[in-house]
Amino acid sequence: MKVSEIMTPNPACCLPDTNLREVARMFIDHDCGAVPVVDTPGSRRPIGIVTDRDIACRAVAAGKNALELTARDCMSAPVVTVSLEASLNECCEAMEKNRVRRVLVIDRTGACCGIVSQADIAVRGKESKAAEVVKQVSEPTSSPSAIPT
Repeated sequence: MKVSEIMTPNPACCLPDTNLREVARMFIDHDCGAVPVVDTPGSRRPIGIVTDRDIACRAVAAGKNALELTARDCMSAPVVTVSLEASLNECCEAMEKNRVRRVLVIDRTGACCGIVSQADIAVRGKESKAAEVVKQVSEPTSSPSAIPT
């Protein structure tokens, strides 16, 4: 199975200077928990990702005013990507190796064209593969400050 068969295509993206309130609004409007951060609207090359957890941990829990912050202030970077031609196994390996819950899918030009989450694997992939990814990604980290995406 290919990544293109299970990914969410054309995810909503933001720019590094997008304010966090707008990013949070995108979570609601697009029913998602992560928004890729791209360098420009034209190229859509991913430079990071902002998750609901990033905002909670890097802004709210840190005592910062989220209304004064931008995507750049809270994003996780570098972002983990796989190619549009990647297999589901390659995608799962990238998630496990990098201990992330989502990976961005890029096309041949490097533009963000999709996103794969653990939920996508659980719903559209094999049960055994979903269980393996969840187990590997959920292993405790040695650094308490690490924020998985």
